[in-house]
Amino acid sequence: MVKQEIAVASFSRVYDLDQVETALNDLGEGANEALRATYEKMLKTGNLRFCVKPNRMPSIDDLIDALPNFSAPLDDIRKQVALCLETEDRLELMPILLLGDPGIGKTHFAKQLARLLGTAYQYVAMSSLTAGWILSGASSQWKNAKPGKVFDALVNGSYANPVIAVDEIDKATGDSQYDPLGALYALLEHDTAQTFIDEFAEIPINAGHVIWIATANDERSIPEPILNRMNVYEIPPPDHDGARRIAQSIYDEIRSAHNWGLRFPATLGDAALNALKPASPREMRRAILNGFGAARIDGRDWIDAGDIRLDYGNRRKPIGF
Repeated sequence: MVKQEIAVASFSRVYDLDQVETALNDLGEGANEALRATYEKMLKTGNLRFCVKPNRMPSIDDLIDALPNFSAPLDDIRKQVALCLETEDRLELMPILLLGDPGIGKTHFAKQLARLLGTAYQYVAMSSLTAGWILSGASSQWKNAKPGKVFDALVNGSYANPVIAVDEIDKATGDSQYDPLGALYALLEHDTAQTFIDEFAEIPINAGHVIWIATANDERSIPEPILNRMNVYEIPPPDHDGARRIAQSIYDEIRSAHNWGLRFPATLGDAALNALKPASPREMRRAILNGFGAARIDGRDWIDAGDIRLDYGNRRKPIGF
């Protein structure tokens, strides 16, 4: 399992308290009560958040070993981390776009990167019809409106530089009057991201330290200005040895996350690893989790090849009479 590194934390101001107080005082009697509560919470929690960076070169080689088909972006991340070590400079990572087949492990990579850097992780699914509102929030004049994911991560979270994974950016949809990717034009540029305005709160927030990881299956439907703002990587399927290492990494992650995992050995057996080789990381996770349960039902504390089923994702045929 890839270990979380000890990080050095400084503080970053994510919004201006005076602006929040002014906005709160300007609210009329009939103002949105959720907006009023948001301003009050911003004042109560304060505007300083941790901005973390590794205190030494993190174990990127361990992550490459666990996710060998992601070596290209990880090698570039290593270079960017090296620039800020042993200095007061903050970690700056270029936005990343990962291209590859569904289930190949792109969002798993984003989670592991957040763990490696010692920061928080947020997930945004851009295939949702309202994906644009999810990122930038909806106007407080709308019923049931609320802030977007970026605002939530920075204002309600503990970190100024979380990893935000924007999944399936190529499947973003919306009506003809609203571009669901519109918020990203500002968020992916460091200068404009520092004064990003959520449409619900309408208070500038500093999103300039956010670490962006976007995923897609096909870049052809992504606007060129978005592509130009990101480092783009084609992620190949892992080879057989790589697939075994990925399966072991997923096994480690599931095992260590549960108390019942202590019953099982640290290493998944060769027979089970070989049975998992044809699967994508998404399929591996499902099969391994079910494999743990199958082993316990059989009274064993290890997963055998017979516990591995890769057909859980297939739709079952309806029962007919």
